[in-house]
Amino acid sequence: MSDKMIKEMKHNGPVRTKKKHKQSKDRSKTKQSHDDTNKSGLPTESNIETKETEIEKETSRHLSELSSITLTESTGTKWIVCVFVTALAFASRFYKLAEPDHICWDETHFGKMGSYYINRTFFFDVHPPLGKMLIGLAGVLTGYNGSFPFEKPGDKYGEINYIGMRAFCATLGSLLVPLSYLTVLEFYKSLPAAVLASFIIIFDTGCLTISQYILLDPILLFFIMCATYCLIKCDHYKSHPFTFQWWTWMSLTGFFLACAFSVKWVGLFVILLAGFKTVFDLWNLLGDLSQTKTQLIQHFLARVLCLIVLPGIVYMAWFLVHFKVLAYSGSGDGFFSSAFQSKLIGNSLYQTSMPEDLAYGSVITLKNQRPAGGLLHSHWHLYPEGIGAEQQQVTAYTHKDENNKWIIRKAESNPWDAKTPIEFVQNGDLIVLEHIATRRNLHSHIEPAPLTPRHYQVTGYGEKGAGDANDVWKVQIVDAPDKQRIKTVRTKFRLIHYLIGCALHSHSKTLPKWGWEQLEVTCNPHVRDKQNLWNIEDHYNERLPNSSFEVFAPSFVESLMESHAVMAQSNSGLKPKEGEFTSRPWQWPINYKGQRFSGVNESDYRVYLLGNPVIWWGNSVMLVVFCVVACIYAVMAQRKIEDSVAVKELKGRFLNSGCWLLLGWAMHYFPFYLMGRVLYFHHYFPAMLYNSMLTGILLDYFLTRLQCYRLPHINISFHGIGLSICIAVIVQSFLKFYPLSYGMHGPLADEANSTLTGLKWMESWEI
Repeated sequence: MSDKMIKEMKHNGPVRTKKKHKQSKDRSKTKQSHDDTNKSGLPTESNIETKETEIEKETSRHLSELSSITLTESTGTKWIVCVFVTALAFASRFYKLAEPDHICWDETHFGKMGSYYINRTFFFDVHPPLGKMLIGLAGVLTGYNGSFPFEKPGDKYGEINYIGMRAFCATLGSLLVPLSYLTVLEFYKSLPAAVLASFIIIFDTGCLTISQYILLDPILLFFIMCATYCLIKCDHYKSHPFTFQWWTWMSLTGFFLACAFSVKWVGLFVILLAGFKTVFDLWNLLGDLSQTKTQLIQHFLARVLCLIVLPGIVYMAWFLVHFKVLAYSGSGDGFFSSAFQSKLIGNSLYQTSMPEDLAYGSVITLKNQRPAGGLLHSHWHLYPEGIGAEQQQVTAYTHKDENNKWIIRKAESNPWDAKTPIEFVQNGDLIVLEHIATRRNLHSHIEPAPLTPRHYQVTGYGEKGAGDANDVWKVQIVDAPDKQRIKTVRTKFRLIHYLIGCALHSHSKTLPKWGWEQLEVTCNPHVRDKQNLWNIEDHYNERLPNSSFEVFAPSFVESLMESHAVMAQSNSGLKPKEGEFTSRPWQWPINYKGQRFSGVNESDYRVYLLGNPVIWWGNSVMLVVFCVVACIYAVMAQRKIEDSVAVKELKGRFLNSGCWLLLGWAMHYFPFYLMGRVLYFHHYFPAMLYNSMLTGILLDYFLTRLQCYRLPHINISFHGIGLSICIAVIVQSFLKFYPLSYGMHGPLADEANSTLTGLKWMESWEI
């Protein structure tokens, strides 16, 4: 801030629009009478005005001084403070990083997926690939060879070098602190506010815990904060558009937006935030009459290039790397189509030769055509009592298995005679599917399906291939004439029950444990349902010539589209498993319930993901306070109540930065109320970061205004004292609750002799 502007701030006081003109005009006329009145000892209007003017000047002077703390602060001081808070963050995140030395919570998933990348083995996950690829890369660079199985939480790591992957996540978790510091500094121009925001994140037990393990969350949070900082940094160069620096920050914004979305799809929320900010900026440019039409078009196209085209290219590039690295067949094959599997080395469809036309007597597997569809499957287990007929279960299974194999025969032929002349299966034929392992036929009858009562139950029925008329199905090829043959992999067809008229169907509903948590198979009365479509995946028949299926491998774009269809289908179908600790969005801001990372019993090494309650409850209160203050200021503005130049400048920065951070919090929080999938406590952490930055700004703003309105003769730094108290409370609360992050031993908090009793402030906390 220039000296000229500071002098102007000191000179100008609050404008009193109703009285000022009259007061200046009549002041000379009334001075004598006021002086006479003052002889009585009563305060006069002149004295009151003089005192008000002195207070206003003093207020403006203090506000100018406080406002210039950061505006005139040397760059060196800012970076010294940045290095200091960053060092604190790294020290807290790397302390006891190797403990516990066993798998904690979702390390069993993401550590395993990192191993898959190292081994180049294909797998399926509901999230995009970038986060897992980075975990695998961190493992390779730190000496991990991908051999550890990551079977279940609690398994000891032993001699495996797992520290490198944890250190990578801890590094990104630590960098959240300088990113929040720089974001607040860039946005609000206040060093104390930036320090407060960084201390809140450093000493929050939740942010600490989630940064210390092999998880996607610290990676996602890092890219969200990078995108947010770059987005705000673009404003720094808005007066110098199309310069190298402007293009750099705009491009970095797009890059980090793509990276956030490439870790988890909830990265979409920061993309929406950037979208709102972009629309706001373009709207302001549209109102700037100094901008020509050509310049407006250039601004629009530049943002399309940097914030749409570039992120799209980066996002697809990560998937290209994903497909190139995971070249070998693995556990995820069955989630994808037969054509997709044909490009995976080691898969039964890779560079394989199989009969092209389906004939009677062939052994086949049938793949459901929906995204993430399973293979038609059966096993010896029966449906339990009370679930339709107590016959053999028929399900859909997403993994390769011997129980997926069926032999196809004509409806009137039982048993199948291998010496029968070759006859091809055609559209409209009546067939029977006999399960190879159990010798029972695919069967349906008028009994409700287990999970979908409006559909009919599908079972395995008969003995050694002998059954009844309910085993007969009619082949119906999609959009094909009669007598057309079924082609392996390529042909999509329905199986229509001959007597009932329903179609063989599978969907994403998962059977209970009695059904081995496999997918339900039913007979659907709605024949045209897209999930009634099937194709032949594997085809074995020694009597038929083989053809190469290498030509069916999909292109990159086709693989990309299929991957997204499968991810979307599986993501929406995520349901809580038995014993899982889930939560609802309303519980998150109030820190109602955390998440067990490690240990259950008093003999275990226990880690509990829970936010520092002082910080989280304080954050929630600050959200409400900011909304109230913003509404009050809106009313004041509507009533034309004007402020001094210094107050206007401070209030403008406060409302601008606060409103955007509030929107960032809302964009990362409220969409979860619309989600039908299972939700966990850790989903709130992106919103928590925006809330923490808003809290730092709001506290600093209040302390600044308090300092400004102190009486002139009181020479006390309320701002400094208040800042010190806030930091002391934050640090002290962390010293009380740090065992949640660094490990707890001994009796549980519910027990009388527990040293943790004082930590259980809410009954819902499972510590």
